[in-house]
Amino acid sequence: MARAFLVVLDSVGCGGAPDAADFGDAGANTLAHIAQACAAGRAEVGRSGALRMPNLDRLGLGAAIRLASGVDAPGLGVTPAGLWGAATEVSRGKDTPSGHWELAGVPVPWDWTYFPTTEPAFPPDLVAEVCRLAGTDGILGNCHASGVPIIAAHCEEHLQTGWPICYTSADSVFQIAAHEEAFGLDRLLNLCADLAPTLHARRVGRVIARPFTGSCGDFKRTANRRDYAIAPPAPTLLDWVAGQGRMTHAIGKIGDIFSMKGVGKLHKGRSDADLFEHLVRLGHEAEAGSLTFANFVEFDSLYGHPRDVAGYARALEGFDANLPRFLATLRPEDLAIFTADHGNDPTFPGTEHTRERVPVIGTGLGLRPIGLCAFADVGASVAAHLGVPSFSPGVSFL
Repeated sequence: MARAFLVVLDSVGCGGAPDAADFGDAGANTLAHIAQACAAGRAEVGRSGALRMPNLDRLGLGAAIRLASGVDAPGLGVTPAGLWGAATEVSRGKDTPSGHWELAGVPVPWDWTYFPTTEPAFPPDLVAEVCRLAGTDGILGNCHASGVPIIAAHCEEHLQTGWPICYTSADSVFQIAAHEEAFGLDRLLNLCADLAPTLHARRVGRVIARPFTGSCGDFKRTANRRDYAIAPPAPTLLDWVAGQGRMTHAIGKIGDIFSMKGVGKLHKGRSDADLFEHLVRLGHEAEAGSLTFANFVEFDSLYGHPRDVAGYARALEGFDANLPRFLATLRPEDLAIFTADHGNDPTFPGTEHTRERVPVIGTGLGLRPIGLCAFADVGASVAAHLGVPSFSPGVSFL
């Protein structure tokens, strides 16, 4: 019985979104701009030369970039041998839940709530609720910010007062940073879990716990991050597969993104390297008829938001270099699809996600150009491959 592996390389977009200008992202192209920077010698830290991703390129990565945006990515562009195309999102967001839910067959039917760029960013009643749940007299931050700079700015005061550091971004998100020892990891996780229903009722997509350790001059965010996401508005690909009595495996953030709905077994790790080992192991071990759904977040979190072009290139090349280990585990009837949930162009102004099309690259069906498709078509196609009913507006491209 066929198996399916749906692998999301978080934020690895390929430009060309027809509504990019509506989001202030006209011209953003994560993959093409990284490839151009590498070819021009502007990404030489820890690596050198043109972007090297021969395994995904052989399946059709370079061709997908060209299809999505009309842009050539230097170093990518061999004749495709796999399933290849590019997907366009319809949900009105460029965030993690919107992208993943729509890939899993469920476009977001509502407009997300975003916090204003004013300071303070949060309404008084929400601040009061955070203080009540945290048992503090106030919060720190209360603005739009990136995680590392705001921790650096408020670390000393956080350790002195015990007040949580609260911030947001261009996404529909409420983030709380706190020291694992001084504030307490369990206390932080409980605070976020208790606050999440209030934010979800306001259509804020996620409450994120951002723990850190160390001294203020040398702190590190830890792998104990937790996302408390609003539940999908309808059954997703995970539910369709589980509803047919099949096993579903979730690697990385998938359990958080889907509020564990439809997840049979969860496989977590402290890094993307750990998660890749889970992917290889499940390539060997996953049950016949099962779905493995994986998210590799470090492209986005470690390199996209900090605008680290060389780091992003290293991560892409490292994933691609490891890929044959996973591909060697696949059985003749298996389908593996590699895609993304949005962009995060490290050459683009700011620190936020970018609205882009995403590549859809696959192996298991031989050469199959699928052209431009919808995000929801990915979930419908995986369901078709597994032989389970789809309840998606998407159309299978198989």
